[in-house]
Amino acid sequence: MRLHLEREEKRRAEQAAERAETLRRLEAERSLFERAAGKVARLPAHGRVHHLPEPPAPIPVQRQLDDQRVLKEAISDEFDASTLLEVDDALSFRRPGIGIDVARKLRRGHWSIQSEIDLHGLRREEAREALAEFLRNAVRDGLRCVRVVHGKGLGSPGKTPVLKGKVHSWLIQKEQVLAFVQARGDEGGAGAVVVLLKPSP
Repeated sequence: MRLHLEREEKRRAEQAAERAETLRRLEAERSLFERAAGKVARLPAHGRVHHLPEPPAPIPVQRQLDDQRVLKEAISDEFDASTLLEVDDALSFRRPGIGIDVARKLRRGHWSIQSEIDLHGLRREEAREALAEFLRNAVRDGLRCVRVVHGKGLGSPGKTPVLKGKVHSWLIQKEQVLAFVQARGDEGGAGAVVVLLKPSP
C-alpha cells in the first residue's frame, strides 16, 4: 500500500514538473517575441467594411434569345416580292414545295378562315408591326387559315393601294406562311388576302 502511494506521489510530481517546464518555455517564447517585435499597440478601428469583390454581371441569355427571335421574325420594306408572285388574274404566292392545288383550294375556300386582321387606316410601320404580331399569335394558337385586309387604296392619293404590295412582301418573308391568294369577292376581293399557315408543331 505504501509503495503504491509513493509511486502515485512520484507520478504527480513528474506531471507538475512537466507543466512547470511547459509554462517556462511558453513564457520564454513570449518574451523573445516581445524583444524582437518591440512595443506594440492595437490599431484603432477604421470603421470600414471589407466587401467581397463584385461578382461578374450575369449573361442575359434570355434577352439574347429574344433578340435573335426578333431578328428572325423581322420583315423588311425593301424586300421585292414581285418576282415570287404568280402572274395570274389574282396575284398569289405559294412557297416552294407547296403544290398548285393548295393555292387553288385556298382560293375556293377549302380552309375556313379562323381569324382576320384589318390594316385599314394604319401607317406602314404600324401595319407591319400589327401584321407581324397577328401572325405570331395565330401560329401560337394553332390557326391554319387567316385573312389579312389591306384595303383597295380608294382613300389613298392616286387611288392606289399603298399597303397591298407591302402586305404581299411582308407575308412572303414570314416562313410560317405557306401560301396566300387574293380573297374572293365576298371575302374582301382585291382588298384582302387569304393566308395559309404552317401547322403548329
